[in-house]
Amino acid sequence: MSEEPRDDEAVRQEPDGLQERVTELQDEVAELQDRWRRALADLDNLRKRVSRDASRVREEERARAAAEWLPVLDNLERALEHAGNDPSSVAEGLRAIHEQALDVLARLGFPRRDDTGARFDPARHEAVGVLSQEGTPDGTVLHVVQPAYGDGERQLRPATVVVSKAE
Repeated sequence: MSEEPRDDEAVRQEPDGLQERVTELQDEVAELQDRWRRALADLDNLRKRVSRDASRVREEERARAAAEWLPVLDNLERALEHAGNDPSSVAEGLRAIHEQALDVLARLGFPRRDDTGARFDPARHEAVGVLSQEGTPDGTVLHVVQPAYGDGERQLRPATVVVSKAE
């Protein structure tokens, strides 16, 4: 029985063209592995950059939202300073601050909704009570217990409401 030549011996015994092709393929594999490693490194760098950018944007938005509330806080402090001098002016000051706070929420994209008289919608309302009321269609919002802010996908919270029910 004769022994078969080892793989590297077999390659050496083949014609020069085959050896050259093997060398070319080995070089191509090495180049593809290098490209693959570089692509992985680029992807990792991109992930890190996107994460840093997202963190930076979140921080900027948090700072912008907080800055929107600073005038409201300033006015609350002023109202508290004047509360001792003229208690009746406190209610007037609080109404003004309330309006200012509503304006801030609206500028941030979450305006207050008045749903009294609207048709009950489970996506926009949370029913906390049901009342029978003559002359009012079934499923009508009779009273808003807690208002909603925003709308659609930009809704901070649904309105809690009392809804009419037919007898």
